[in-house]
Amino acid sequence: MNLLPQNYKEFHSAEYWENFFKKRGTKAFEWYGEYPELCGVLHKYVKPADKILMVGCGNSVLSENLYDVGHHNITNIDISDVVVRQMTERNKEQRPDMKYLKMDALNMNFEDSSFSVVLDKGTLDALMVDESEAVDKDISKMFSEIGRVLKVGGRYVCISLMQDHILNKVLQYFPEVGWPVRIHKIETENSENTEKDFHLPVFALVFTKFKKMPNMKPILEVCNSEDKISRHNDVEEVKTLIKEVQYYAMIRQKLSKRNLFGEQVSLTLFTSSSSEPRYTLHIVDVLESGLRKFAIFIVPQGRETDWLFGSEEGRNHLAKSAGFERLVVVSLSRHHTYVDMESVKQELSVKVMELAPPGFKDGVQIPFLSLGDDIGSRTVVCEGHSDLSGDYIVEDVVADEGQTFRRLIFTSCPNVIQSEAKLKLEGKKKGKGKKKYVIDNSYLASHYYIAMVTGLGFLNSAVNKNEKLSCVLIGLGGGGLPNFLHQHIPQMEIDSVDIDPKVLEVARKWFGYQEDERQRAYVADGIQFVQDTLKKGQKKDIVIIDVDSKDRTTGMSCPPLPFVEPAFLSNVKELLKDSGILMINVVCRDEKLKNQVFQDIQKVFPFVYTKDFTDDVNTVLYALPSQPVLPDPGNKSDMGGKKKSSVMDPLIRGLSANVTVLQKNIKDCNKTVNVDLVEMLDGVQLINR
Repeated sequence: MNLLPQNYKEFHSAEYWENFFKKRGTKAFEWYGEYPELCGVLHKYVKPADKILMVGCGNSVLSENLYDVGHHNITNIDISDVVVRQMTERNKEQRPDMKYLKMDALNMNFEDSSFSVVLDKGTLDALMVDESEAVDKDISKMFSEIGRVLKVGGRYVCISLMQDHILNKVLQYFPEVGWPVRIHKIETENSENTEKDFHLPVFALVFTKFKKMPNMKPILEVCNSEDKISRHNDVEEVKTLIKEVQYYAMIRQKLSKRNLFGEQVSLTLFTSSSSEPRYTLHIVDVLESGLRKFAIFIVPQGRETDWLFGSEEGRNHLAKSAGFERLVVVSLSRHHTYVDMESVKQELSVKVMELAPPGFKDGVQIPFLSLGDDIGSRTVVCEGHSDLSGDYIVEDVVADEGQTFRRLIFTSCPNVIQSEAKLKLEGKKKGKGKKKYVIDNSYLASHYYIAMVTGLGFLNSAVNKNEKLSCVLIGLGGGGLPNFLHQHIPQMEIDSVDIDPKVLEVARKWFGYQEDERQRAYVADGIQFVQDTLKKGQKKDIVIIDVDSKDRTTGMSCPPLPFVEPAFLSNVKELLKDSGILMINVVCRDEKLKNQVFQDIQKVFPFVYTKDFTDDVNTVLYALPSQPVLPDPGNKSDMGGKKKSSVMDPLIRGLSANVTVLQKNIKDCNKTVNVDLVEMLDGVQLINR
């Protein structure tokens, strides 16, 4: 019986649940657990002296189990006359005080406040088959009747699978009437009564009848298996937690049955005290022979953004290199604290066993892997919200070498570093006071930044300290690139543009970005800024475009498509001097789209060079309005100390000479700079038309 959904969306679709309930057939009570699984929760809320009403009792034996342990005041109702007669006959001798009545739960004839407990095992699920208006009206009527027959302080205990429409209904109805909501997950995974072919988590929902108070805030609580209760202020938080539990159960079942070659699955693990996940797990299966079976890789804090851990390609590479058939890559949340590596292993040891591949033997010790024994360290120094980019975090991360890096992360893309700067300790003047961390402007955070600085070698004026340079940089971020250029190329004036005022605020406050007569910042749309600058009749030596796209559906995450459309590129060409250069950071996984973008750029700019990176998806593109006249040092130009062939592009030889001078000038300006511009020339090539 194959009832497993193929993905998360299917799991929460009406079609899936309809199919599930059809195939479930007459085994309804088994899917919801039996007395041994339910008693731990039930006896917290149901006492022997309680007057109990079981709605929609069917042929469940739960009432009989409760009766046998001392709950003798139980009334069962069901709309089926056959069920009522069968159950009455079955219990009349052994359980003489048990009552069975034919009655509709939507229209009960009991007196008000007749019961202290109402039990519902699967009845809500059976009645609420969809979200239609008629069904919703019936369920509201049932809830109203249950509220009428319950005493104040009494409890409605509902056993449910909590599919989406039911979860939405109960979390809308009961907070509105002022009843506290508490949700328990029932532990039925190892039950002998549970269908082994498929398992879904079962929940006990406990609603306590209160008199509604004016301005009363909803009381929403979730209880985990250790009986730790977490209280939540937001309905959406509770929904997220429940859906994660359901998704985890579905994935756990799926993983135990087969390997997921070519498909990576991600899971999150929460604690009872936080709505933020404590761990994120990526399950990677490798289709190769001779591999060991199963291992866990713990990513040190702050390293989850590395390509090896933060991308599907990187995790595949990691799993193959580690030599395991299934590797679970575990990332640690920035919103939690961790003692050490051993404590993390202990926390994960039980849960990760549930994710073992098919054929993994019980009792076999699972190897835990990492980059070392250090769990890593990071500190969140700022959290905020941008109306344009969403929530963001500024955090300080201590790397392996003990160096500290400051990072800007947008939570919509938690594994992508938006901006990074290196911190350095700097003493106060005359040795007074303690040293403090400041931004190290000699650091360039990425290869493509270094490639853009290298691209200045296309301009003879860039190596002449006495000749002024003008630059428009679209996409400020944390300001790492303009900070470097401002400090190390004194003849350059930089206008940095960012559409997001929060980004500029963060750059100023946390990343050491400062404005002066040579460095200015503008909050504006980059495309409009170019048009406005053109209208002023200005000409620029350099235009740099380093803008992330908010639309991840196009296949190109940098830059947004309007920045590579011919109309805008033509404006940039008009803005540039004949000897100027446009540099663009391109991040595109769609090769067809990438080729089209390059073709469009070549239609506007006659000379286009690129620099690709082996272990990255970035490509730096250099577009020139005209062929630059660069010095020709002959065939023995110094490119990292290597002699190059005479067939080398003459322009590249001239570029090498300029870059060598540029690097020397930067080094003269700041001896601490440790970037090799000359080495970056390797792989720079002209795009053939």
